[in-house]
Amino acid sequence: MANVIVYTKADCPYCDWAKQLLDTKQVAYTEVRIDLDPAKCEEMIRLSGRRTVPQIFINDKAIGGFDDLSLLAKSGQLNKLL
Repeated sequence: MANVIVYTKADCPYCDWAKQLLDTKQVAYTEVRIDLDPAKCEEMIRLSGRRTVPQIFINDKAIGGFDDLSLLAKSGQLNKLL
């Protein structure tokens, strides 16, 4: 099983959509709320090079945000990563 980490914050529709997509595929993931811990925000930026949420990592590989995750799902590539 893949190790999936999703960096999120409250009141973020893109975060909710990313989590829903993963839930639909029955993928277990760890949610890291950057709005609750500023150090986690810095960690996300360092790892992804991006400041926007969500930021999704699969097996320590930066996938990007919801749009990137959605494109992977539509192309069938997400299943290969998982």
